[in-house]
Amino acid sequence: MKDTLKPGLTHRLEFEVPENKTVRHLYPEAAEFADMPSVFATGYMVGLMEWACMKVLEPHLEDGEGSLGVHVNVSHSAATPPGLKVAVDAECLAVNGRRVRFAVSAHDGIDLIGKGEIERFIVAWDRFDRGLAAKRSQMAAE
Repeated sequence: MKDTLKPGLTHRLEFEVPENKTVRHLYPEAAEFADMPSVFATGYMVGLMEWACMKVLEPHLEDGEGSLGVHVNVSHSAATPPGLKVAVDAECLAVNGRRVRFAVSAHDGIDLIGKGEIERFIVAWDRFDRGLAAKRSQMAAE
């Protein structure tokens, strides 16, 4: 991680909500989701917020580094039908070692649809992959 990562950095990500990002598409295996209205799913909104946070981090990572979401505390306060464009703003609030905390908000051009905080942890992918391989080995041994 470069020393350029500081609180106050921001990124805005805009995304037009397609039909396949509605609640009905979240878990196609679940009949409960299939019966829901055709609106932007909370799970996809959180993913969009995390994407905006990753965009804040992107220019401040070394080769071979990335980040993983480790804590999400957001509200989803308004429904958004497909076709509206959602703008997500992410601001770096704090850098504590490799843990980075963000304020996030999402607006669909009509309503504030969500806000809160997200934390991401910066990892070296080679080290992460070694840990994952070890876990897979344990699974195979059971």
